[in-house]
Amino acid sequence: MTPTSPWLVVGLGNPGAEYASTRHNVGHLSVDVLQRRCGETWSGHRTGTHIVQARLGILPGGAPGPKVILAKSDSYMNTSGGPIGRLMRFFDVPAERLLVIHDDLDLPPHELRLKFGGGEGGHNGLKSISQALGTKNYHRLRIGIGRPPGRMEVVDFVLSTIPSKERPEWEVTFEETADLVESIVTCGFAHTQQELHSKNASTRA
Repeated sequence: MTPTSPWLVVGLGNPGAEYASTRHNVGHLSVDVLQRRCGETWSGHRTGTHIVQARLGILPGGAPGPKVILAKSDSYMNTSGGPIGRLMRFFDVPAERLLVIHDDLDLPPHELRLKFGGGEGGHNGLKSISQALGTKNYHRLRIGIGRPPGRMEVVDFVLSTIPSKERPEWEVTFEETADLVESIVTCGFAHTQQELHSKNASTRA
């Protein structure tokens, strides 16, 4: 890996209109924001993904930011590792340059966390990627969705559509997620993680 290696930014989710606005698809919805910021359109790729190749963010002095590959798997969440692995091999992207954006039941709604490596917390999309890559050492951007209310089953909760009254707040969260990705690719993961940690700490204080 070199400092000029492109970042591969993957938003996890399920394909199809019925899942498009569900909590499980907050990864998809976040990379859609990045795609719009880049001014590019999604294109199908032979690896079983849809991708956008662009430069993201602005470097000091006003130069265009680093090259990134935005991606969404065309397969369902629990088999997304295969297409993502093929995409990484196609573009020769090492695991250390992979950033996966995903929903997280263990975080309060809208809370954002950055993590490198470690367990998958029962997330089937992450499990599939770890298995396909043969390593857990890749970057994650966790988007809190909270736990289901009452006795509602987890699967029903994550696959339920985000209510329209909650959508404006979620749109803010997706923009904040996109801001973090831009910071990661331009300023580095460790710097962005520290900034986010400080922000979260001050918010809770």
